[in-house]
Amino acid sequence: MGALVFEMKYLEQLAARRRFGMRPGLETISSILAALGNPEKGLPVVHVAGTNGKGAVVSILDECFRAAGLKSARYTSPHLVKINERFFLDGRPLSDSLLERASIKVEDSVLNLGEAQAEVTFFEALTLVAFEVYSSEKVDVAVFETGLGGRLDATNVCEPRISVITRIGLDHCDWLGNTPQAIAAEKAGIIKPNVPIVLGRNIDSVRGVVEARAREVGAPFFYAPDMVSEEDIPKGYALDGSFNRENALTALSVLKVVQDFKLFDFPDPNRLFDGFGHVVWPGRFQRVGNTIVDGAHNPPAARALASALAAEGCAFTLVAGFCSDKDVGETLSILAPYIKKAYAVRTNNPRSLSAEDLAAKMHECGIGAVACGSLAEAFAFAGVDAAAKGSGEVVVCGSLFLAGEALVELGAYPWDANRFDPSEKLHS
Repeated sequence: MGALVFEMKYLEQLAARRRFGMRPGLETISSILAALGNPEKGLPVVHVAGTNGKGAVVSILDECFRAAGLKSARYTSPHLVKINERFFLDGRPLSDSLLERASIKVEDSVLNLGEAQAEVTFFEALTLVAFEVYSSEKVDVAVFETGLGGRLDATNVCEPRISVITRIGLDHCDWLGNTPQAIAAEKAGIIKPNVPIVLGRNIDSVRGVVEARAREVGAPFFYAPDMVSEEDIPKGYALDGSFNRENALTALSVLKVVQDFKLFDFPDPNRLFDGFGHVVWPGRFQRVGNTIVDGAHNPPAARALASALAAEGCAFTLVAGFCSDKDVGETLSILAPYIKKAYAVRTNNPRSLSAEDLAAKMHECGIGAVACGSLAEAFAFAGVDAAAKGSGEVVVCGSLFLAGEALVELGAYPWDANRFDPSEKLHS
């Protein structure tokens, strides 16, 4: 009981770091990594940036590397329900014991550096934990997703064997710039000399920015649409949604470059592409009964979701919750043609719009909406049925936090929401 109390106290300390917000820059994390003995040095990393799709690409690559016999890890954000989801090791969320051990070591190093270093941000602390635990576990490959941007993102202290940039769109404009080209320049900051870079499908101006940066630093450049086509996606690919076809093409291109450059020594190379049939990336166009759960929360993701909804051939009931710092109006306008009615809820996030404010924005976009006091109430009004068969009639979106809450409510969260155990198995 004492160990559990100590663990909970530590996790509360970690969560409290959210008050420091976001602080782009590498000086702080570099100082603490040095105090930890530089666990990032020599760690075999695949580094993935982008606006949308990067988490799915990370998950596909992780699963494929495992299928080919590597001890693989991945680091993504945010989590849906529990913080362990951000750290995967051998296909499972990190156990509480490993998370606690690495976290305590990181916290000790932070505090030992004095008051000036004590205000490490939440994301910096988690990134330090990822480097520490994957180094100590001696993984064969660690697939890292950037948090925000690329050039000044905390993950950019890594030494990648290959870099990846997925589709780029307008998001976090206050930090990254207000044009796709400006944002692309920040994302392209992950490109390293002599390290191959794969770019997923993007508009020509974005490709121009990334390709120019690769040429400038001497990095071999590869454009996914020039390398693979829809016919190359392995049969039985596990992720739904047209946008996940694009993510599959990006991942396929990465794997082909990995093979051509012999970046990893695979014990079972013939099984490398088997991972496409087993990848689990919950809360992204995930079907549960008559409901589709998706974390779309910005215009680029909304366009991808709208395309997938159009293919379903029916009008949907929307259950949504948004954070106030998102472009809610444009996102809702993109989805409006596919929505017959909507229920607005508050998400489990301090930055969330109230249900009433969101319902008002829905009305402004021509969507008839009702503000609800809880997700359970919204589901009751919407007629959600987790046991129903066939295509979805309800769509949940607006926030990954809401997606996680919805999956728990529907009994479809793929891991134990209360506690993770090292022996736990993944299931879809």
